Amino acid sequence: MSNSKSLMSRRSLMLSAGSAGLFAPSILKAQGTAPIRRNQSAFELHRWQDHFDSIGSGIILSDTNNKVLQHWTADGEMRIYPTSVPVSDELTRRGYTSVIEKRVAPGWSPTPSMLERNPDWPARIEGGDPRNPLGSHALYLSWTYYRIHGTQDTRKIGRASSNGCIGLYNEHIEEVFGRTPVGAQVKLI
Repeated sequence: MSNSKSLMSRRSLMLSAGSAGLFAPSILKAQGTAPIRRNQSAFELHRWQDHFDSIGSGIILSDTNNKVLQHWTADGEMRIYPTSVPVSDELTRRGYTSVIEKRVAPGWSPTPSMLERNPDWPARIEGGDPRNPLGSHALYLSWTYYRIHGTQDTRKIGRASSNGCIGLYNEHIEEVFGRTPVGAQVKLI
């Protein structure tokens, strides 16, 4: 009999614990804790008005610290893209520029300083070549040698990995390319 009593109390204990588990979420919710808002990527969203006087034909704002590019079209629609950024502050140019040219399947030639650091690099890699670091599309900026472009090496996105340019996934640069006219305003911060 004492054996059945101990089984009964074990069963009661297990049923009680199980029932408490079912009600715990509603009890916790009833405590009125404020929801926590988190930005998974931990980047700060910017307002274009804090950086430009007008939206004009479109705006690109690239935040090199947070490795994110925000793109606004002329009608004010904004999209966000993860980027690769330059490996060092020496290679990072910040400030205002603009898109002066757009190319699909751009060819790539290393800059003179890149060739000094890497003399074994080829003088040119044609567009479409899987070794081409510019990826599928490129927006040429008014600063010599600086681009916003795609990449064949998707491991670079989200990292400081470029020689000065801003890199995007190929599907993202294709989207930005299609939505950005020559003359669009650009700022790197």
